[in-house]
Amino acid sequence: MKSSQRVLLADDHAIVLEGLRRVLEPHFNIVGEVPDGHALVAAARRLRPDFIIVDISMPLLNGIEAVRQIRKLDRKVKIVFLTMHSEVAYVSEALRAGGSAYVLKSSAAADLLEAIREALSGRMYLSPPIDQEAVRAQTGRAGRWDQVQSDLTPRQREVLQLLAEGKSLKEVATALNISIKTAEFHKYRIMKQLGLRTNAELTKHAVKLGMTGL
Repeated sequence: MKSSQRVLLADDHAIVLEGLRRVLEPHFNIVGEVPDGHALVAAARRLRPDFIIVDISMPLLNGIEAVRQIRKLDRKVKIVFLTMHSEVAYVSEALRAGGSAYVLKSSAAADLLEAIREALSGRMYLSPPIDQEAVRAQTGRAGRWDQVQSDLTPRQREVLQLLAEGKSLKEVATALNISIKTAEFHKYRIMKQLGLRTNAELTKHAVKLGMTGL
């Protein structure tokens, strides 16, 4: 029997979204699909889903940053991360951001359905290959993401990701609805605060933190 639970899907790969539809449509009401983090935040605000399935590496705004923003809008929505990243640092940061379940893309469809059921029941779910004890230990202390979050504002983190994706300052300004001068100022502050000297170092730093899938 199909549930009335409403799900929003977020992934920048059309083939992944297609696969998710096939798995979830017999069980849940799919209310939307989005290809990037900014669209996810807007759709979550508009559609008010019961749960969201989201990848970490997405353009414009990564999944973890998007979930942080969504959590400010809706504390009740359940978040299921579906990603290729199995590293403990990513798992712990996703949980700190508000995730209820963390599923690897290499998992079977049955694992995803189980993760959703656990999340909707108020329980946490981690894919079996993930070291749960290591995640518990890591969640209580700073991970790689905290290296940038302690120094940068949410807006600066958005600018950092867009620059790392190869966007020009004009494109960053347009995407964030700010002036080019403001975008330039944010870039200057980011590079100064993180001790970066070149665009290549900036990109490398963002990739290391998992802010972009490049």
